[in-house]
Amino acid sequence: MRYRALGGTGIEVSAYCLGTMMFGSVGNPDHDDCVRIIHAALDEGINFVDTADMYSAGESETIVGKALKDRRDDVVLATKVHFPMGEGPNRGGNSRRWIIREVEDSLRRLGTDWIDLYQVHRPDHTTDIEETLSALTDLVRQGKIRAFGCSTFPADEIVEAYHVAERRGLHRFRTEQPPYSLLARGVEKHVLPVAQRLGMGVLTWSPLASGFLTGRYRKGQAIDMSSGRPTLHPGRFDPSAPLTAAKLEAVEQLVTVAGELGCSLPELAIAFPLVHPAVTSVIIGPRTMDQLRNTLKGSAVVLDDAALDRIDAIVPPGADVYPPDGVWTPPALTTPALRRRPSDSRPAAG
Repeated sequence: MRYRALGGTGIEVSAYCLGTMMFGSVGNPDHDDCVRIIHAALDEGINFVDTADMYSAGESETIVGKALKDRRDDVVLATKVHFPMGEGPNRGGNSRRWIIREVEDSLRRLGTDWIDLYQVHRPDHTTDIEETLSALTDLVRQGKIRAFGCSTFPADEIVEAYHVAERRGLHRFRTEQPPYSLLARGVEKHVLPVAQRLGMGVLTWSPLASGFLTGRYRKGQAIDMSSGRPTLHPGRFDPSAPLTAAKLEAVEQLVTVAGELGCSLPELAIAFPLVHPAVTSVIIGPRTMDQLRNTLKGSAVVLDDAALDRIDAIVPPGADVYPPDGVWTPPALTTPALRRRPSDSRPAAG
């Protein structure tokens, strides 16, 4: 297993990070089995584990806590805050009120006294970024977290947070966690270069592009809509939809590249993000022991310039074959009132 420095934190982490989103009711509800998977990953040299408070409503953190009970000192532990954790107001977001409360709940579920990397899961335009950075800085000074980062933030908001921290004498985001895969290379335009310039660590998620790079879904083959991800988001797997068709077409070409390299499509997909010099670690999210073992086979794949040129010809640098699932969309796009003048002030047509 290769290890890399996590930004400027001085913390060394494995090139592969164990993501635990699939541990709990959403994926694998068998706690003992999940603990075995975590232990197997640690035995393979992975020392970086990533979870979040909202994964299976806290259940994932509880499972991780069980697994690390006797191995906590050997693991760099990351979790996140932002998404709602219950009904009613003030049960989510990036406010000081919620962060200070929720970090205590995460510490309790994880069974630990400290969190190595505490990440803001998504932006929150209802909260001033200074408020968020101030609360996180206080948690570092209290010793409850060692460092903090952001997840799926656009480049402009990363830069804004950096300058606010600098002006106000606050700690800054040390890491960013963006989606990045063979089919979703949009972060190569701005997010990854900005992270490099600011000396941030980068841990990327969804290297298998929501299952499309597993080889399970192929052009011209019927997609089983009765199990797995298609049951959750059937529209994303409709082969007649233009975005799905584009993904399937790219997959066929990438399968050929993988075959020429003597590896599987998932192995190629897992190896690809680590080639970028900005990327510190790639998050893998197995649900079963077999998935963990198969995924780690990709750690032996080496991509030379010829292979990367082939990939660039299929999916150009900085291009997204499809908008990555689960990304944050700014309010300026989701709220019409923010991009339209009031109707009574619009000029009359004529």
